[in-house]
Amino acid sequence: MGGSVTLPFWLAVVLMALAVVAVLDRLMVPSVRWFIRQRALRVLEEVNRALPIEIQPFRLARRQVLVDRLMSDPRVVQAVGEHAAEHRVPLDLATARAEGYAREIVPAFNAYLYFRLGYALARRVARLLYRVRLGWSDEAGLAGIQKGSTVVFVMNHRSNMDYVLVGYLAARRAALSYAVGEWARIWPLQQLIRSMGAYFIRRRSDDELYRRVLECYVGMATAAGVTQAVYPEGGLSRDGALRPPKLGLLDYMVRGFDPAGERDLVFVPVGINYDRTLEDRTLLLEADGVRRRTGGWKALGNTFRFVGRNLWLMLRSRWHRFGYACVNFGTPVSMRRWCEARDVDFRRLGRDARHVAVAELGAGLMRAVGEVVPVLPVSLVATVFMREPAAQLSELELKGRVADLVDEVTAAGGRVYVPRKDMDYAVTVGLRMLCMRHLVTEADGLFGANPAEMIVLRYYANSIAHLLPQPRRIAVPALAG
Repeated sequence: MGGSVTLPFWLAVVLMALAVVAVLDRLMVPSVRWFIRQRALRVLEEVNRALPIEIQPFRLARRQVLVDRLMSDPRVVQAVGEHAAEHRVPLDLATARAEGYAREIVPAFNAYLYFRLGYALARRVARLLYRVRLGWSDEAGLAGIQKGSTVVFVMNHRSNMDYVLVGYLAARRAALSYAVGEWARIWPLQQLIRSMGAYFIRRRSDDELYRRVLECYVGMATAAGVTQAVYPEGGLSRDGALRPPKLGLLDYMVRGFDPAGERDLVFVPVGINYDRTLEDRTLLLEADGVRRRTGGWKALGNTFRFVGRNLWLMLRSRWHRFGYACVNFGTPVSMRRWCEARDVDFRRLGRDARHVAVAELGAGLMRAVGEVVPVLPVSLVATVFMREPAAQLSELELKGRVADLVDEVTAAGGRVYVPRKDMDYAVTVGLRMLCMRHLVTEADGLFGANPAEMIVLRYYANSIAHLLPQPRRIAVPALAG
């Protein structure tokens, strides 16, 4: 009984590894999950006391519960049956495909990650790159939103920084659930974004089963009061101008809305603008409608060159942040009042009539968004040079032109952000930014548009073109190469 047992070294290693896995699975992992969940619950209690718009229980449900609920919805069950019959595939195969879509769409919100990690990261990144400003907000209108309403922030889409910027500035009001495109479905970014409460959408999918699963999820989240953030334009502006709205998500949100129900649906217009959009040249390559895809390694190389160039400027104490980034929050639009004013109930409308009503709603929301797009120094100076492309102006003459332009924009209801409440300073910083990027050149004290960079100047002028008395879209040809 007292003898020894000899094992091969490889078997001892395997047994030790299995023991470690057992300890992790039975002791460490549950303990870590319990710890994180307790921290998340404490954070949730804090933010729900502080936030004007509370986090609804729907967002706190386990992800698997939401997936199961989505898969058992009669609309999804019907869609699965129709897909199986149309494509002549077994029902279990169609069900598995729908469940894959459900798992792709449904987020896994974590309050601790959102408000502790996400907020801190968004704040640092936004303030590192820009002078971040909350320009104007309709505080009375926002305060008047009925408690328990489903709130949807409707925004223009200029940059992928929009997610960071609005998430940071809106964190004191609500925890946003973004509709995020396929660009973010890469590891490990996908897991982080999903834990922040975002849900992924395939913007160009023509798969009817996928669209039905997405429709069902958006309808469930809206009915449950989840605060969402959407970009009706459906993607980034390629030429700087506002794009016509795409109505899919809006349709999903309103088609089950009950005007006489307990929960109102409220859309908040949000306007975003930058003195410099990080992706401007990449977007301009696609402005002619022909998407020129950049290979992964080339895109990575471009990113490293951009970062390296700015790090080199930092080391030489010549680096400046990319100007101002500003967000305005407009007057909320109550769907209950909107429907009452038009005697509309989306639940009872036929397909064609509903599409007409949703188109009217989408157009109205985009107008409201356009009205609150901030007018920033670079967009003002760029517009002056686009109006007189051949002009050579002194700084004093330029300030006079900008002052006249501000009067036009203000008279049209535009919201001009004036840094330090000093218009001379605003023109100076806008001109400095354009000169640093060689979009505007200086010779003998006179400033003029660089003919080789007109398309980039047009991009920034287009950001406020809709606010001018006779708004016109300034055509932007594609960059060469």
